[in-house]
Amino acid sequence: MNLTPQIRRSVLNLIAKRSGFRCLHGNLLTTAQDFIISNEVLSVLETVNPMEDALEKIAPFLSCEIVSDVLREQRRPELGFRFFIWATRRRSFCSRDSRNLVMDMLVKDGGFDTYWKILEELKNSNIQMHSPTFTVLIEAYAKSGLAEKAMESFGRMKDFDCKPDVHTYNSILHVMVQKEVFLLALAVYNQMLKLDYNPNRSTFVILIHGFCKNGKTDDALKVFDEMTQKGIPPNTEIYTVILSSMCKAKRTRTDDVHRLLNTMMASGCYLDSITRNVVLDGFCKLGQMDEAFALLQLFEKEGYVLGLKGYSSLIHGLFKANRYDEVPVWLKKMLKAGVEPDVVLYTILIRGYCRVDMVDHALNTYNEMTQRGLSPDTYCYNALMKGFCDKGLLDKAQSLLLEISKKTDCFPTSSTYTILICGMCRNGLLDEARQIFNQMENLGCSPSIITFNALIDGLCKAGQLEEACHLFYKMEIAKNPSLFLRLSQGSERVMDPASLQAMVERLCESGLILNAYKLLMLLAADSGVVPDITTYNILINGFCKAKSIDCAYMLFKDLQIKGHFPDAVTYGTLIDGLYRVDRHEDASRVFDHMVKNGCTPSSAVYKSLMTWLCRKGKLSVAFSLWLEYLTSRLPPGQEDETLKLAKEHFEKGKLEEAVRCLLEMNLKLKNLDIAVYTIWLIGLCQARKSDEALKIFHVLKEQQVDVTPPSCVMLINGLSKDGNLEMAVDIFLYTLEKRFMLRPRICNQLFRSLLSQDKRKTVFVLIKRMGSAGYDLDEYLHPPISNVWNKQEINHVGIFQ
Repeated sequence: MNLTPQIRRSVLNLIAKRSGFRCLHGNLLTTAQDFIISNEVLSVLETVNPMEDALEKIAPFLSCEIVSDVLREQRRPELGFRFFIWATRRRSFCSRDSRNLVMDMLVKDGGFDTYWKILEELKNSNIQMHSPTFTVLIEAYAKSGLAEKAMESFGRMKDFDCKPDVHTYNSILHVMVQKEVFLLALAVYNQMLKLDYNPNRSTFVILIHGFCKNGKTDDALKVFDEMTQKGIPPNTEIYTVILSSMCKAKRTRTDDVHRLLNTMMASGCYLDSITRNVVLDGFCKLGQMDEAFALLQLFEKEGYVLGLKGYSSLIHGLFKANRYDEVPVWLKKMLKAGVEPDVVLYTILIRGYCRVDMVDHALNTYNEMTQRGLSPDTYCYNALMKGFCDKGLLDKAQSLLLEISKKTDCFPTSSTYTILICGMCRNGLLDEARQIFNQMENLGCSPSIITFNALIDGLCKAGQLEEACHLFYKMEIAKNPSLFLRLSQGSERVMDPASLQAMVERLCESGLILNAYKLLMLLAADSGVVPDITTYNILINGFCKAKSIDCAYMLFKDLQIKGHFPDAVTYGTLIDGLYRVDRHEDASRVFDHMVKNGCTPSSAVYKSLMTWLCRKGKLSVAFSLWLEYLTSRLPPGQEDETLKLAKEHFEKGKLEEAVRCLLEMNLKLKNLDIAVYTIWLIGLCQARKSDEALKIFHVLKEQQVDVTPPSCVMLINGLSKDGNLEMAVDIFLYTLEKRFMLRPRICNQLFRSLLSQDKRKTVFVLIKRMGSAGYDLDEYLHPPISNVWNKQEINHVGIFQ
């Protein structure tokens, strides 16, 4: 746009007269030209109604900078809003600056009402509106903490014949993720895809960040895969977020983490210090310290320098991997590198030493920290307090609570009191636990769900189920059951995650997004402390242990009606309880229900099933069941050669070889679960197959795996009944070597069997060995063994002489 000399002089005069006009930079002609256009727009806004046709005439001369300038100068919000809505017709007129200016106007008193009034006027005038009109409204509501209004705005777009674009979808997805209504976020995302909108990088970043932040790693990985399939390459930030979430997930395989890390490096993404710290910390959290150290060497070759966070992760990992003897070495390296410890690292040390029963070390570490001038925070106090409670040093724990209460820079939290309550319950001090629980609110600290669960658990373990139920119902008062009752009735019942997701999808497809949001928020309502799935699991376990299986079954049904979803612990506890009262068919039905509802049975569930199958003499079924579980843990389409070989040995009846294969596989992968082998060994003994059980014993011993005391007891008992006393004695000597303290009954039973076979000298040698191993012979030896022992002068003799 060219300005004549006359106009140029007019501009300079206007600039001189206009008060508060911003300082001019750069080319005076261009700035003056913008100034004239800006004034022309302001004049149109003030004098022309409706303004849209007049604005169209000067549109070719506008820019996003002029739009922002007009919004900044306009003092009447209704005119500014209408101008902005007109400007959204052209993407080039919109900028972050103009959106921020409009949001500032919206959040002021009456801004939202004025905006809606303008929208209604435009609708009645048949003036077309565009997606940024509502995007800015959604973001302003979100900025004001009015998430429900944001949902309503998105849902009302269709009333104004305005279709959302990808930026609008991103804005509403961001709100949903912030409010943790993930079912709704996924439903809206799926709706976006069905309507042929192409998600951009921001869409995926919003979803991945949200899912990872809330521990929904599987959902985040699905979104990640979709992102790559759509040709959008992940950046360093996204890879880092995903890797961090994978490492925090309970069931993550280290191979999967390695695979993603290698993909990241192969794609050319730069591993910055944040990513390296995240990966190191992840492997340490998984307890995979060899992998962590290997990665550290690789990173250091590339110039990475280990800092305080890195050292803290390694030390935490060493404790988790039970390699605490290496901790002092890394502390020395850290200090030598000039890295000073902070309260977080000291807390890791204190917690670590307490977990390995080295409370004295923990206390010394605490004293060292204070001598360095560092002030412990609540987390640090809680770590030491838990160590005291676990050790039974409740007086010291209470003294520590008193110390925290006197401080001004930190104060007891619900976790502090929960630790004490757990300690009291564990040591049988239920009255003291109740007293602390009742005093919490008076002390300005409301009990959390974990606190309630701790006390309910203590009451259940003490057999006080009636009081535990009373506390449970006290929690339930806060929850309005009418919503769950409504959802669980009718043709579209909501009884599990899949049916709830289907309902949310239907509401979204019908444009009732606000209804879906309100539904999910009501389900998540937390007006007070209400029972969670852990609470139900504790009570179900209490009823099962008390053989009140009908009460447990009723709770199992009740929790589903009230919007909770059973987890692997719920199913496992109920299955075990049903087996205990010989309701095997009901247990099988619960297992089928578990699989049907998409809840993957945990190893604990399989072990429970195997235990009861073995007791029923169904050893082959029990062994096959575990092979089925191991196969289910493999990635789809992948087969493990060792596992395949174990199956072949088992099918040929070569149990010893099958067990050897599985044991070697466990030791190689460092995921040995001795409970599995204990179940099989005891099951074989119960089936009077002591010779087969003995083979498993020797395989375990050969691989330097400690056989459990219950297994040894069952072997001694079975071998004695079979007349194989020589091997029974060998097993007993093994227990003495391992410092296992067996119960008097099995010891006397073995000695009676030996005496019946005239193995008196063998008995004397074993009793003498028992005394050397720390057994109290006066308490352990029962008649007639004690009578024989007291009458004899013991000489050193060989076994079976």
